[in-house]
Amino acid sequence: DQAKATKAKDEAQLANAQLDLTRFENLKQYATAQSVDTQKALIAQIQAQIEGDQAAIDNAATQLSYTTITSPLNGRAGIRLVDQGNIVHATDAGGLVVITQLHPITVIFTLPEEDLPEISAQMAKGPMTVFADTRGDDKPLDQGTLELVDNQIDQATGTIRLKATFPNKADQLWPGQYVDIRLLLRTEANVVTVPAGAVQRGPDGLYVYAIKPDGTAEVRPVGVGQITGGTAVIESGLDAGDSIVTAGQYRLQPGTRVQVREAAATPAAKQPNA
Repeated sequence: DQAKATKAKDEAQLANAQLDLTRFENLKQYATAQSVDTQKALIAQIQAQIEGDQAAIDNAATQLSYTTITSPLNGRAGIRLVDQGNIVHATDAGGLVVITQLHPITVIFTLPEEDLPEISAQMAKGPMTVFADTRGDDKPLDQGTLELVDNQIDQATGTIRLKATFPNKADQLWPGQYVDIRLLLRTEANVVTVPAGAVQRGPDGLYVYAIKPDGTAEVRPVGVGQITGGTAVIESGLDAGDSIVTAGQYRLQPGTRVQVREAAATPAAKQPNA
């Protein structure tokens, strides 16, 4: 308040000095050049004093701001680390309280280095969607966006770290929580899929037991694409609607008659059990 009062006083003096200068300039035949120059110098002096007054106000405001601790981010405060009456120092490593940002929240996860080229190619095309699920039961928690890929591969594990950001509006994600992450690289349209357990490996490659119209099983070589979440994409060897054996393959051989039990059909292919 004292600094503000000093500035107000100097501003009043400046206004009076400017009026005097105007009078001197209007009375040129009576005012000497020296008096005009002196008045101009006085105005400059008072203006400099006002600038110094403003600096004193800013310094006082800075000192006053030290009486309040402001969080640099919006978040949730944890358990306080000191109680009222404790002695605290500016050099205390623990601080007063830990504030964690929740909206948005980021998740760090890893993927094999073999996936890096495809991830980089898809990131160049646009934002990539990331899904966070609970561990074990795969309950959806939130949907976010891939923000960045780390600049080096961990040579000890052969993995690359990635960071995704989630809005977390429902507070389903919590700092330090372990979650399952699914990164959507692309969407395969109009492909044939089968349960991953239906695909068998033999000496000649991958195959499935397909059911012929007469109800017997035959070995059908297939080309398999990506296998994710228990579902395999069949690139060749099967058509949509073909019946295959999804369980009990160890009891089969080509020509064995099977009994089909209808299961829930997927949009791509009917998947009966034998």
